[in-house]
Amino acid sequence: MWSSVMHFFNAGIVAILIKGGVVMIPLLALSLISLTVIIERLCYWRSLRRQDVGATVLALVADGHFEDAIRVASRSRHPVARVLHAGLMDKGHAPGTAMEAAAQAELPPSRRYLPVLDTSITLAPLLGLLGTITGMISAFGVVAEAGLGQPHAITGGIAEALIATATGLFIAIMTLVPYNYFLAKTAQLTDGIEEQATRLELLLARREG
Repeated sequence: MWSSVMHFFNAGIVAILIKGGVVMIPLLALSLISLTVIIERLCYWRSLRRQDVGATVLALVADGHFEDAIRVASRSRHPVARVLHAGLMDKGHAPGTAMEAAAQAELPPSRRYLPVLDTSITLAPLLGLLGTITGMISAFGVVAEAGLGQPHAITGGIAEALIATATGLFIAIMTLVPYNYFLAKTAQLTDGIEEQATRLELLLARREG
């Protein structure tokens, strides 16, 4: 039964792709690329969540356990931990400058592939609009050649236009939500790096004082 349902579902998708016209090919490719990027970014942020040791590092520094703090920070791949590690390794000279340089190197990976999603959000509706235009051209071409005696051909062209437009809007909408989520996560990470780097500078200054 399940196989029959899947077969019917797949056949329906194929039928929609055929009715949507040739513009459905780049739309399908765009949707697959966007889905791949979304999954990759979700895995990236999930892996970082398990390695967030910034609070632990700051607590060790506050207690004066610098070697333990350096060891904990060096074992983590989290950007905050790497920035704090850079500050600890240069605590006797310019920890603030060292952490600023480390932050500039650690932040770009958090924004990786986001331009791809941004492009999908912009390009998908445009491709759908292109499908609308080609579908309407096809419909009016039938009218010009055969008059109004072939209503099925006319409605088929209009259906192509509507399917392409709906598909483009659907891809853009479904990509916009995770794109904004990833932008918010990047901004949150940037704020976290600035906050914890400042706290580490204060702790080091108090220790030196």
